[in-house]
Amino acid sequence: MLLDVRTYTCKPGTIKKHLELYERLGKAPQSKHLGQPLAYMTTETGNPNQYVHIWVYENAGDREAKRSAMWADPDWIAYTQESAKLGALEAQENKLMVPVDFFGQPR
Repeated sequence: MLLDVRTYTCKPGTIKKHLELYERLGKAPQSKHLGQPLAYMTTETGNPNQYVHIWVYENAGDREAKRSAMWADPDWIAYTQESAKLGALEAQENKLMVPVDFFGQPR
């Protein structure tokens, strides 16, 4: 199992608009290709301009195939273009992680 942990930082005052845009235009095409995320979370404490989502893949090949299909989808491209126009994203950090054996697999 491979977990893709993504942390995004929005410019102050823009996270709500950014997430509304994702819900309206990005969620459907992304979910079509990647399935449902393990988690999609906003910050309760810490930086209020950040959110995190975690996607689960079988392995690196599964991740590559699913993300390639997503990036070939015109609906996903349309979302990314609208997101760029909004200009809310300031930073992105991605980590590919694997779970430890002694706690088992995420559900």
